[in-house]
Amino acid sequence: MISPRRVFAIVLRLYYLYRGSIARLMPIFIWVLVDMVLWGFMSRYLNRVGGPGYNFVPALLGAVLLWDFFARVMQGVTNAFFEDVWSRNFLNYFASPLSISEYLAGLVIASIATSAVALAVMLVVATAAFGLSFLSYGLALIPFLLVLFLFGICMGVVGSSVVLRLGPAAEWFVWPIPALVSPFVGVFYPLSTLPRWMRVIAAVLPPSYVFESTRAIAHDGRADFANLGIAAALAFAYMLAAGWVFTRVYREAVRTGLIARYSAESVS
Repeated sequence: MISPRRVFAIVLRLYYLYRGSIARLMPIFIWVLVDMVLWGFMSRYLNRVGGPGYNFVPALLGAVLLWDFFARVMQGVTNAFFEDVWSRNFLNYFASPLSISEYLAGLVIASIATSAVALAVMLVVATAAFGLSFLSYGLALIPFLLVLFLFGICMGVVGSSVVLRLGPAAEWFVWPIPALVSPFVGVFYPLSTLPRWMRVIAAVLPPSYVFESTRAIAHDGRADFANLGIAAALAFAYMLAAGWVFTRVYREAVRTGLIARYSAESVS
């Protein structure tokens, strides 16, 4: 059974880390502000040079906001895990009665907090500075955000598993994950523009259904709930798979003694 007190202890440690360090807090705001300003002005420019009748702000800036939200969710998990890696605290956790599920639950709650702050900042900037109104998307946007949240958690847990298996130096395999995934999910363009082999990969990635549907909402106000169902089913499947992968990697690290040799270098 999961102990709420032990989960809260994970969250509380991260809270104290963030509260006492401006260097940890600033990245939550800075990168999303840069993206909103950059793509906001790009959207305005395209509205000027493009033909009348099409508004690039909800189509382009809205897509950037959604993708940044996914990236913040994923990094909320991986950054919390990396804090334990960098401080050599990971072994201390599991010398206690803490279970894998409690540890992952703590990382997820920490990610919810940091990604919610980032989302609020993005919404304020996009609405106040560039007139992006999410009322135009309607309530259908909420379940699509939840799908991106679930997939972000999955990628964060899988990225943490990679570092747990290969060692702290492998964190450089984790940072590029959002950039590597984005071409396949059609953040800025319809999936029909992709070659066939990329569309096959896109079909098994939940964000591809999210962005196709939000483009349809921005264009004619109609949400494709069939796509939402497929995306939600895939996201839940990935959630189960990510939890299984992390647990399997952790148990293998304990069984082989790999976890005892954790250091700043890659573990072979």
